[in-house]
Amino acid sequence: MARLRNYFLTGFIVCAPLAITAWITWSFMGWVDGWVKPYIPVQYLPDSYLPFAVPGFGLIVALVLITVVGFLTANFIGRTVVRWSEHLLSRTPLVRSVYTALKQIFETVLADRSSSFKTAALMEYPRKGVWCLVFVATTARGEIATTLSDQGEEMLAVFLPPTPNPTSGYLLFVPREDVRVLDMSIEAALRLVISAGLVSPDDVVRPGKPVSMAKASRVVAEREKRAERPAEPAE
Repeated sequence: MARLRNYFLTGFIVCAPLAITAWITWSFMGWVDGWVKPYIPVQYLPDSYLPFAVPGFGLIVALVLITVVGFLTANFIGRTVVRWSEHLLSRTPLVRSVYTALKQIFETVLADRSSSFKTAALMEYPRKGVWCLVFVATTARGEIATTLSDQGEEMLAVFLPPTPNPTSGYLLFVPREDVRVLDMSIEAALRLVISAGLVSPDDVVRPGKPVSMAKASRVVAEREKRAERPAEPAE
């Protein structure tokens, strides 16, 4: 029975991620198809001349349309239209706050020039001696930086995710000295948070990342101390 139980758990560990991934992918494709297909003429749908339904056709159409919109926006006419649309939305009550917030979030997360949430760090919270894993967003700016200027240190905006759902959390502004930046990648840190510490990150060190001279000196000094320490006599 113990062997059968181990076989079942092994099969469950292998099949569960595959099944959940397939279910999420299939549900997402169906959700996009339900939004896009009603706006496509019937004669262009493959379901009208094929004896079976084609899942994901709406998703392909959506990806093509988004790419076309991005291509048109890159030229002068497209930028003019977008600028005029944003100006109109910025003057519409209630809509401007929602649109501005969503645009800033997507630009911050998806833009290549942004370095948001690409650094994991440790911070003492909620008390001294207790460490939590946070994601460094950016330095404090604007009114917040001016208000906290009396601290005498540069303030960082960090995101503290809860376990096991990292989509919600707390935004904290802390001094840079109170944050210990890790070499751990953001993906490894997310796996650590979602698994509640059960899954140890495999890619702890980013390959090719330069090491500072101070850190290298500390490592060499610690190795020399361990080498000079006398060995304990064997019992």
